[in-house]
Amino acid sequence: MAALALSMRRERPLLLLLSLLALIAIVAGLDWPGVLVGWLLLVFVAIARRPAEPAADTTPQLEVDQPLFDPLPFIGATLETLDMPVFVVGEDVTVLYQNNAAERSFGALPLGSHLSARLRSPGILDMVRETIATNEPNQMEHSERLPSERVFILRVAPVDLSGVVPPSTKLYVLSFRDVSELRRIDRMRSDFVANASHELRTPLASLRGFIETMQGPARSDPAARERFLGIMFDQATRMSRLVDDLLSLSRLELKAHIAPDQSVDLKPLIAHVRDALVPLADELGVEIRLHLPEGKVEVLGDRDELVQVFENLIENACKYGQEGELVEVFLKNGTAQPVEVSIVDKGPGIPAEHVPRLTERFYRVSVADSRSKKGTGLGLAIVKHILTRHRARLIVKSEIGKGTEFTVRF
Repeated sequence: MAALALSMRRERPLLLLLSLLALIAIVAGLDWPGVLVGWLLLVFVAIARRPAEPAADTTPQLEVDQPLFDPLPFIGATLETLDMPVFVVGEDVTVLYQNNAAERSFGALPLGSHLSARLRSPGILDMVRETIATNEPNQMEHSERLPSERVFILRVAPVDLSGVVPPSTKLYVLSFRDVSELRRIDRMRSDFVANASHELRTPLASLRGFIETMQGPARSDPAARERFLGIMFDQATRMSRLVDDLLSLSRLELKAHIAPDQSVDLKPLIAHVRDALVPLADELGVEIRLHLPEGKVEVLGDRDELVQVFENLIENACKYGQEGELVEVFLKNGTAQPVEVSIVDKGPGIPAEHVPRLTERFYRVSVADSRSKKGTGLGLAIVKHILTRHRARLIVKSEIGKGTEFTVRF
């Protein structure tokens, strides 16, 4: 029955057509018993017949060789997103691909060239060959001297292409991570610790020596005791200033990325700094002369930090330029021009080779001169950090025998 129902569903259009023809014949007046017999016979034939089997496709099938998949365009598209130099090399250490960062750092290298055409370091080539031989990642540190000193961490590793290309295809990625800035910061940190230790060691040794002297040979000498106590006080004060400056540097480094957003009028601020330094200037025989424009001169800044900047610069001008007996402060606020504060002295000047390093921590043009004037070697480093936070610049111009000019440009 199921097969009969299936056949009737399959031949439904033909059965409907036969039924329609039989009905037309009866309406036309033909003998209806004969029409019925003929209709039944045709229905039986329609239901009993089998559907035609589809003809077998005897068309010969052509075998087409599929092209091998090339992974380099996809690897290259990924490596172009990196900002570090990257090379892709083959088993024969030839360069198959280099990203834009590699071209900028090492220059364009024709594809298919041996890696040694650009990187002649035996250590790098040996590392790459070892990875090709062992199929294990390797890394090393490499320094470039020209055109500038740079330090890279090189890493070479095989590319896993299993299931993508034939097993005989092997590629290796050589990457360069620039750690020059990290090494420079580590070196600066080491130098800073060494310099800070040295600066503290000298006054501590003096204090210890004077204390031992007062406990021994000068125990009963009031005059020597008074003289030693004065020296000890100066040394303790020097250490206190050094610690204060170190703490100031640490605080400034913590908030260096946060620019101040308060408006500060520089005219009263510079006048306040001048008034605070008048006793020191009088003691040194120096006149501080201000040249201020009319009206307000406002900048975005932290008032206390800007006071520290101008106190340091004007105090240095008084101490190290006292031979000229005059320190002039110019405040400029021209139309469509940046605000500038220039501190000019008429002292002996600074040799040109020292100017670029003046803002380094503990750097001194003359160690003896700096210590005799009770300097810590950190003042201009603090100025630099404050101005960096204020998005301002410090410009230094000096000429031997004619004086020095420090300009703060906002």
